[in-house]
Amino acid sequence: MPISPVLRSQGVYPFARLAQAANEIEAQGIEIIDCGAGDPRGEAEAFIREALVAALPSTSGYPLAQGLPELRRAIAGWCRRRFGAELDPATQIIPTLGSKEAIFSFAQVVLDPESGKDTVVVTEPGYPVPERGARFAGAEVIRLPLRAPDFLPDLDLVEDEAWDRLALFWLNYPNNPTGAVAPLELYERLAGLARRHGFVFASDEAYSELWFDEPPPSALQLDDLDGVTVFNTLSKRSSMTGYRSGFVAGDPDIIAALRLFRPSIGTAPQDFVQRASIVAWGDEGHVERSRERYRRRREIFLDVFARKGLRVAGSRATMYLWLEVPAGATSEEFAERLLQRGVVVAPGSYLGESGEGYVRLALVPDDEACRRAAGIFEEAL
Repeated sequence: MPISPVLRSQGVYPFARLAQAANEIEAQGIEIIDCGAGDPRGEAEAFIREALVAALPSTSGYPLAQGLPELRRAIAGWCRRRFGAELDPATQIIPTLGSKEAIFSFAQVVLDPESGKDTVVVTEPGYPVPERGARFAGAEVIRLPLRAPDFLPDLDLVEDEAWDRLALFWLNYPNNPTGAVAPLELYERLAGLARRHGFVFASDEAYSELWFDEPPPSALQLDDLDGVTVFNTLSKRSSMTGYRSGFVAGDPDIIAALRLFRPSIGTAPQDFVQRASIVAWGDEGHVERSRERYRRRREIFLDVFARKGLRVAGSRATMYLWLEVPAGATSEEFAERLLQRGVVVAPGSYLGESGEGYVRLALVPDDEACRRAAGIFEEAL
């Protein structure tokens, strides 16, 4: 049977490997505390669930790809309150089925090899979906490394001739996996380069609402959104991963292209999920409570790491801690040492070659499980 060579080259999705390894350890009778995948485990708040149930119809048709106008207005209202961004709900916003599918398929919308726009830039270590989507779209991919201390891309590493071949430049801050935050100046520089060289600057901001000290900036704060798109989601902000509800916002021409493209792939949240999303975007109290939970769990681990001399790098935002592995160990070796004791973390090398020397710890188990996991770290160090 023929199989896409791009698919063959991808290998197993890294978090599927993690889950398989954890299942093998659990089968040996060891309790697993999963700090590997960034999947919030807290309940979606009652008012969100109630809004979904109230919107369940007796019959349900296909959702429109452009989403409910009420949801687009709710998203626009949130963008205005949070970032001071004035967006037209009709022309600058489109709801999506979470953000993963929209990120994966986006290169198909903007890539144009016939005009020489055949290249996509991603950063690494990072979320693998932008690169995987680009390769399935047939793009050439340039990887920019993120390195300590700030974990920001060095744009000067992109060769002069490559800028004119770019169709798409992906940025992700607050960053998965490093937890780093980017300054607004980086967004301004990339937006200027996008306009000068005719590519799309795409900002994945899934973790924009999970921060520990001060709110991070957004590309939506730019004065000019020409060539700029922002992807966000309720998955992390509102612990609604299973609801699959997000949005893309920005340049009206790009949103128009998405409105043309998305009916072909049929990916929009069900109307009852969109109704629940409306109330979620309209409330900040539950987000503040979520931030406090992650802050509390972070402190549990930081106390142990400070005593044991394990360095925490980046980690200013998101639900992750980015940890340097002890001297003499690789990221996989340290992750395996912890896994044998029942704690799952993601080896940095799973997320890109520049992630070697680190592991990513997700603050998603409950407080008591985090305390047990911290005790296991203390024993393993």
